[in-house]
Amino acid sequence: MLLMKIFFAVLIIICIIFYIMYLWDFALMLLVIVCAVPIIMFITTYITKKLINVEFAVKSDTAVKRENFPVQIKIRNRSIFPIGKAEACIEYCNVFNNEVSTFNLYMPIQARNDQNVCFQMSSKFCGIVKIRCVHIIIFDPLKIFKFKVGKNIQTEIAIMPEGHEISGEICYTDRVNDESLVFSEHKPGDDPSEIFDLRDYIPGDRINRIHWKLSSKRNEFIVKDYSLPIDIPCTLFLNLKCSTKSEYTLPIFDTLVETFVSISRFLVENERSHNVVYYNFKYKKFMERNICDNDSLTETVRDLVLSVSDTVTCDPPELYFDENGSLSLSSFVYITSDCEESVIEFIDENIDADIKNAVIVVTSPNEAAKLNMGCTDINIIPVVIGRVSSSIKDIEL
Repeated sequence: MLLMKIFFAVLIIICIIFYIMYLWDFALMLLVIVCAVPIIMFITTYITKKLINVEFAVKSDTAVKRENFPVQIKIRNRSIFPIGKAEACIEYCNVFNNEVSTFNLYMPIQARNDQNVCFQMSSKFCGIVKIRCVHIIIFDPLKIFKFKVGKNIQTEIAIMPEGHEISGEICYTDRVNDESLVFSEHKPGDDPSEIFDLRDYIPGDRINRIHWKLSSKRNEFIVKDYSLPIDIPCTLFLNLKCSTKSEYTLPIFDTLVETFVSISRFLVENERSHNVVYYNFKYKKFMERNICDNDSLTETVRDLVLSVSDTVTCDPPELYFDENGSLSLSSFVYITSDCEESVIEFIDENIDADIKNAVIVVTSPNEAAKLNMGCTDINIIPVVIGRVSSSIKDIEL
């Protein structure tokens, strides 16, 4: 581009000298034409700049981790002048990461036309990916001048976490919601208010479970299996606080969320409805959601990820515990990376639950080996970054 400017400057000087030395009409016409070409290039390209609109277009505001998702730049050129070459500078980053990546796109822009420029992206970690068009540079046909359009337009994509298979143990206790009518569809229990199934008598069955009226009709003993209540008070508390911004901030956040998703999905698969508590950055308060199936889990995860902020801080868990001090639970799971002994000790001493777990995300096995808090009633379970399945494979819930 600089060479073209130098070339035209030299050409104009030569034409001026030629006109001075030879007073012909041809010399004058040549000088006028050579001088007019850059002016025409400038005017037409400037008009085109004023008549170009640029915006992002995405099919969905969510995407799956490690899978490609399409992003489109919509360019509307309302002028009659085409652009032979345009260069778009695109930046993107995860809100929990200070590293900004950049790439360029090259394209022509047709006259009086709407066109979509599509490119594929993917993310290694869950969270919010911010995509920004720094600018689109348009050039005149001779590449003498350039102008910037579509400056600082941006969009965001929420990257959903993955769930991991775990093989924990579900413990059934006497703490149930007496007013609930939610029972297991797959397992019998001891609640006589609801009959789970009728079956043939097996030696050893209790006499009081024989269905006498039906047995007399069929001339054989028929036994009632009672139902198993599954509306059991169980809570997962997800502490999203990250102590410092570092190279581990994004992997820690990713592991935190995927640990929560894995445990919650395991509970759903075992018909254990449960509550989830997490800090919503958008509303700046703790949110409590009930998870009873995969749909409610998906909706909760989507709300959690979409609320993510780059502040990496949230209200301390003690605020929630102070407002909800009368919890009586079958199991309580505290998922965190902020290993504050005071919080763990508070849960150990004050949360009324049959089973208490503190799942702590750490950066390495060496850090995991150092977790020794001396708590008596709470299980300390370290989860190394990226090793969710192997770390919580024996969790008791």
